[in-house]
Parts: sequence; C-alpha cells; structure tokens
Amino acid sequence: MSTPPAPRTISSATASLRTSAVGVTAGLIGWFVLVELVSGILQGYYVPLFSDIVVKLGIHDSDVNWFEAAQLLLSALVVPFLAKLGDMYGHKKVLLIAAILTAGATWWLAFATSFWTFLIAWALQGFYVVWLPLEIALIFECGRRQERGVSTTRRAAGLLVVGLEAGAILGALAAGRVFAATGENLTATLFVPAIAVTLVVLVIWIGVPESQPEPGRSLDTWGFVILAWGLLLITGGLAWMRMIGELHLGGGAWLWVVALVVAGILVFVWFVFYELRQKDPAIDLRVLARPEMWPVQATAFLIGISLLGAQGPLSTYAGTDSSLGYGLGLDATDRSNLIGVYLVSMIVGAIVFAVTSRRVAPRIMLITAALLVGVGYALFLPFHVETWQVVLNLSIAGLGSGALVGALPAAAAAAAPTGQTGVASALTNTTKTIGGTFSSAVFGVVLAAGAGAVASTTAASLGGYLTVWAICAGGGFVAALLLLFVPKVAFADAPPA
Repeated sequence: MSTPPAPRTISSATASLRTSAVGVTAGLIGWFVLVELVSGILQGYYVPLFSDIVVKLGIHDSDVNWFEAAQLLLSALVVPFLAKLGDMYGHKKVLLIAAILTAGATWWLAFATSFWTFLIAWALQGFYVVWLPLEIALIFECGRRQERGVSTTRRAAGLLVVGLEAGAILGALAAGRVFAATGENLTATLFVPAIAVTLVVLVIWIGVPESQPEPGRSLDTWGFVILAWGLLLITGGLAWMRMIGELHLGGGAWLWVVALVVAGILVFVWFVFYELRQKDPAIDLRVLARPEMWPVQATAFLIGISLLGAQGPLSTYAGTDSSLGYGLGLDATDRSNLIGVYLVSMIVGAIVFAVTSRRVAPRIMLITAALLVGVGYALFLPFHVETWQVVLNLSIAGLGSGALVGALPAAAAAAAPTGQTGVASALTNTTKTIGGTFSSAVFGVVLAAGAGAVASTTAASLGGYLTVWAICAGGGFVAALLLLFVPKVAFADAPPA
C-alpha cells in the first residue's frame, strides 16, 4: 500500500493557507481604501469653507494658520506614541481608538462657536493622521507569512493613497454644494464629515482583523516625554519664526526662535543618549541607523518640504496679479482647479506605483519618484509665466509625490524588524510633518521679506517664489541621492515562513 507523497501534501496545505491569507489581505485593503477615502474628505472638505468659518467664529483670515499649526503639532507628538502602542497591544485597537477620537473631534467642530473651542477640536481631529501608518502595519503583518507579503504591502499602499487623494477631491467638491443645499447653514454642513468618520469607526470595528502583537514589550514613557518636548520646542520655534517674518518683528524676537530651536536640538541629543540605554526604547535608534531605513526617513523629511510646505505659496502665486510680470492672476475657482490637477496627478502616481510595485525594484521606484519631485519643481525656475507651464510642472511633481506618499511608509515597514512595523511607518509621517513645518516657516519668512517690494503691493517678490521652488527641487534631488545608499536588495520579499 503506497503512501501519498509528503511534498504534495505540504504544498497543498501551504497553497491553501496562502490563498486564504491573500483573501484576508485583499478584503482588508478594501476596508482601508474606504477609511482613507474619509481621511481624504477630512483634508479637502474644510478648505472651501474657511471663509465662512472665519465669519462664524468672528476671527481674522490669518488666524486660520493656527488651525494647521495646532493639528500638525499634535500629529507630530502623538503619531509615534500611538504607533508604538499598536505594536505592543494590537494595531486594530489603536486604530479604532484613533478613529473614535477623530469622530468626537469632528462632531465638536460642527458645534464649536469660538476660536479656542474650534482650535482645540481641530487639533484633536489630527488623530486621523495615524490611520495610514497603522493600516500599513496591519496589512504588512497580515501578509508577513506570504511569499510576496512585502510587495503586497507596497501595492496596497498605492491603492490607499488613491483612496486618500480621491477623498480629498470629493471633499473639496462636495463642501460648497452641501453648504448651498443646506441654505448656507454651516453647522449642518459640518455634519457631513462627522457622519463619515462615525461610519469609519463602524468599518474598523466590524471589518478589520487584529494583528498579533509581540509579547514582552514595554512602553518607554520617559522616552516619549523627552521626544515630545524636543518636537514641541523645535516646531514652536519654527512657528514663531514664520510669525516674525509675516509681522516683520524686530531682531530681539529672533532670539526666541534661536533659543527654542537650540533647546529642541539639545533635548534631542538627550533623547539619543537616553534611548541608547533602554532595553525597549520608544524609538529604536539602532534600527533607524540601518542603511535601508535612514534614507527612507530622510526622504520623508525632504519630501515634506514640498508636499506640506509649498501648497500655500503655490496658491498665492496663482492668485498674484499677472500685471506684475509674474503670477497667474487666477480667481478662487481656477486656483481650486489648479490644486485639483495636482491631486489628480498624485492619484496617477499612486496608481502607477501600485501597478508596478511587483515589477520594478522598490529602490528604483523610490529614486525615480524623488527625481520626479525634483524635476517638477526645478522646471518652475525657467517656466512659471503661463498657466500651462505651472500645470505641467505640478503634474510632474505630483506623480512623484503620489508614489512617495504610499511608498515611504511601506518601505519603512518592510525595513523594520518584527514588532516595530507600526512605529517605523509612523515615523515617516513624523519626519514628513517636521519637514513641512520647517519649510512652511522658512517659506513664510522668504515670501514675507519680499512682500510689497513690487509696485507697493502686498504680493511677494518673484525672487521669493523662485527661492521656494529651488528649495523644493533641491529636496527632491537630495532625497534621490540619499536613496542611492539603500542596499539594492532592500525591501524585497522574504521567503515564506
């Protein structure tokens, strides 16, 4: 009596397990695309309503900048902490908590009637920023046992970015229409994103499986406290620097900027020495020093310069009267269309990244995307007079940016050891936020320095805009150069477990 061949039995079981895992991962990606669609709605819905929000709260247009600053600061502080909790206790639990906090803050925004209540609620809404890193970690953990788990995560990241940018476009288009349909009732208009986030809570609770946290982990509370203080001092100094530039304050005010930034740097030095002595540090600096990790985090910082810091200057340049010899002279609708083109190009870049993630080496994909960002902004230097030139430049930069938004957290997760995928992918968001905060402050000073220099107007000088574009282009090219140091075999699929 013959016995069945063992290899066939093992192969059949492995194939069955792999097919099941692929099904779970595909379903998970579908749920997360919906989550990122709502994340995009949050990012695009409020922008067309800011003028009406200003009127309702009785504040000045310039006060809107504090909303962005508060939310960016909160996200920089809490994202690494929440991601570490996800690695320790399960990524779904923390994702669900972040969604509940975001939903509560979004409902609060609808009923806020003063500047301070709106500011606090707006800052707390920033918990949605941790959604994408936790989703990447969940997908990676679900696909870890697959032969192509890493490439599956890269492809999923591209699809999530498509959902994110599509949601941003949908939110921007829907806001004005909902406002008109409700008889310009702002409170009722703000119910829409609140309902959407509430539904996201149900989606995560019902449709998302939990990951398997590593046992024996501990929370380095003091490490996170020191990190928070360092981030608070540096971002506070940068925010103060931007205010000084906009208000043209005297030299004494700059001493505060220097003091805050230097204090922040010293706190980070303390953080490094403290973390190197910890058994289970808040941020594993030895992992960050790996050749497949530090260029990814540096790239996130450099791309944050253009991705988060250049949108304001782009909008003001597009609205600058072309009679000055530069600027496009576009009205609010045309400026919105211009931003829409940029978002669409990001969607295309994310789709291309998702489609080619299994055919092109991840390292080459990252380098190419960073080069596209550099080339797109470098083209602004000679070509910025005609609208079609600006559209072309933005489209090229958007292709690279769209690919990098998904590629960077996926690459960081792939380079991280088991049990650190959440915090590794989340750090790309933190470094991107710091890069955006840094560039926003620098760009504010550069543009404010030239304001009124031409024809006694409030417009920034052409030299200021050229400086902004040169910095953005340099960030893309330097990122591409640093990514050359990544080993050629980095981010490859591991053998099946």
